[in-house]
Amino acid sequence: MEETEEKTIELEEGMECVQKGLNKLKIIIEGEPESFTSDEYVMLYTTIYNMCTQKAPHDYSQQLYDKYKEAVEDYILTIVLPSLNKKHDEFLLKELEKRWASHKLMVKWLLKFFRYLDKFFIKRAEVPALNEVGLSCFRDLVYHDVKNRVTDAVIALIDQEREGEKIDRVLLKSVINLYIDMGKGRMDYYVNDFEEAMLRDSACHYSRKASTWIVEDSCPEYMLKAEECLQKEKDRVSHYLHSSTETKLLEKMQNQVLITYTNQLLEKEDSGCRALLKDEKVEDLTRMYSLFHKFPKGIELVAEIFKQHVAAEGMVVVQQAADVANNKTESSGGSHEQDFVKKAFELHDKYMVYVKGCFADNSIFHKALKEAFEVFCNKSVAGSSTAELLASYCDNTLKKGGSEQLSDEVIEDTLEKVVKLVTYISDKDVFAEFYRKKLSRRLLFDRSANEEHERLILSKLKQQCGGQFTSKMEGMVTDLSLVKDNQTHFQEYISNNPATNPGIDMTVTVLTTGFWPSYKSCDLSLPVEMAKGVESFKEFYQKKTKHRKLTWIFSLGQCNLNGKFEQKTIELILGTYQAAALLLFNASDKWSYADIKTELNLADDDLVRVLASVSCAKYKILNKEPSSRTVSLTDHFEFNSQFTDKMRRIRVPLPPVDDRKKMVEEVGKDRRYAIDACLVRIMKAKKVLTHQQLILECVEQLSKMFKPDVKAIK
Repeated sequence: MEETEEKTIELEEGMECVQKGLNKLKIIIEGEPESFTSDEYVMLYTTIYNMCTQKAPHDYSQQLYDKYKEAVEDYILTIVLPSLNKKHDEFLLKELEKRWASHKLMVKWLLKFFRYLDKFFIKRAEVPALNEVGLSCFRDLVYHDVKNRVTDAVIALIDQEREGEKIDRVLLKSVINLYIDMGKGRMDYYVNDFEEAMLRDSACHYSRKASTWIVEDSCPEYMLKAEECLQKEKDRVSHYLHSSTETKLLEKMQNQVLITYTNQLLEKEDSGCRALLKDEKVEDLTRMYSLFHKFPKGIELVAEIFKQHVAAEGMVVVQQAADVANNKTESSGGSHEQDFVKKAFELHDKYMVYVKGCFADNSIFHKALKEAFEVFCNKSVAGSSTAELLASYCDNTLKKGGSEQLSDEVIEDTLEKVVKLVTYISDKDVFAEFYRKKLSRRLLFDRSANEEHERLILSKLKQQCGGQFTSKMEGMVTDLSLVKDNQTHFQEYISNNPATNPGIDMTVTVLTTGFWPSYKSCDLSLPVEMAKGVESFKEFYQKKTKHRKLTWIFSLGQCNLNGKFEQKTIELILGTYQAAALLLFNASDKWSYADIKTELNLADDDLVRVLASVSCAKYKILNKEPSSRTVSLTDHFEFNSQFTDKMRRIRVPLPPVDDRKKMVEEVGKDRRYAIDACLVRIMKAKKVLTHQQLILECVEQLSKMFKPDVKAIK
């Protein structure tokens, strides 16, 4: 076979062929109805391939590489730039979009023709890839020349859209993507050449808008506009801006519209936050929280206004209760106390809905609500503390025949609310003392409606205030639960020892001294029947428990006596003191005050109350000489055999003793002990502390139960 040697393509000849192909490519790119035939395509590709693969010195790879760059630059300089320079504004953007698409198409065609260079030469010569060269040419010759004009045109379109005009969002997205394309995915060109200018313009735009709105619009109208703008800016990002711009853009808008005018907007006289709270504009308050919750300055101001509003509402409730108390008639009784607590509940329920709904359960608003309630819950209400009123309200709810007959669910909900209000009062120890006193009456006189409810509120109080707070009350309930067993054992003892039987039905309630409020004990001279019963129980109890001492509190006792009057026999339900006094009249129909006092061994205060209850009050079981509404030390008393009543069974009440002052004194005494114990506890733990640190530590620990007096600590 005969070898044929391939013809070497000289540089000039080859370049002429390449130039011819490039000229045709320009025509095609410009949209002329032309295209490469298969032969032309193969011819151009083969020529370039052969010129690159010929042996030196006929390897023209470098020259072709330069030719590629020259071709791109020539197209840009002769066609692209002149066409862009003729256009402005939106027409410039459309032309740029078109020219960038044409440029990419041209590079795509050239890459096919110069494929060999791209595959082998650039690696060997360590020069930029052809695609990169094409991008660099466009960036250096086109982008840097028109970028400022393009940015201005894009921003102008965005501003037009903000003013309500319809714009070509697809065009904007295409042009804005060009900034990212110029950085090959890096955001430098997008940020430096477009985003910064766009953000500055946005700030100016919203600054102008906000300065007009704040003067012309009410707070709700302003917030509606702000919310609408916020949503539109988010839409802008999703349609044609890069996602990384959203945070910055919203921040610029919020700075100008919300942060700059925070105080002015929220404190607008007739439509600001206070007005919205007053008019219960729930939707507007929700919008306000939505707009301001990310800005500490804004949300703290809303919370502060909310706190002031709730505290003011609470003070109105306090004043109303005081007014009712001052103007109350005898028929209204103590209803103002109940009304105050009910209104406090309603107020708490109302604004808790705001906290959980409008303010998204934010802890700042929980704190604001708490502080607001602490303001008015620690004020005196018609001469009584909230602690006393809450204790009275609980008593009314839990005792038999309370003001309302409530279902278990309602009672449970009420107790939950009481405990919530207890957490707001600073003198929790005052509540504990008054509650304990009222609990003791319910338990001892069988007035408690439901033991489960008693235990329920104690468990809730324990949860909120700690085990120490409820330990005594829990002990009281436990003592009463043991009474039945104790009584059964006492009855068994009497059955087994007939000599000890006192001859009367007798129930003894044994209380643990530390749990119960302190009661005054006295050496009452009991009637024989009662005295025998007391001795019998003492014997029984000493055999049962060797090391416990019984102290009898006769003032808490209750007796049922049969009063044999001329018209009929009436069963009298009396206190032990009253029963002892009346039983004297079995021995003689007439007694002087002095003789009764000697017989019973009672103090004047107690005896006056006892005799007044049976001679000067509703039920005149004794006649008094002289007849008057008060008992004096010189009076004489005679059994009233003519006494009668339509009922066969009557309860003769004792005039109530106002022991409030005594209870407050006891609280004060307990506080001194608590301060002493706290100081010792702290110093045992810390060993050494400065005087100031010790006082601060002590105040902090004691504040959970009461607000300690620093002078007392010192």
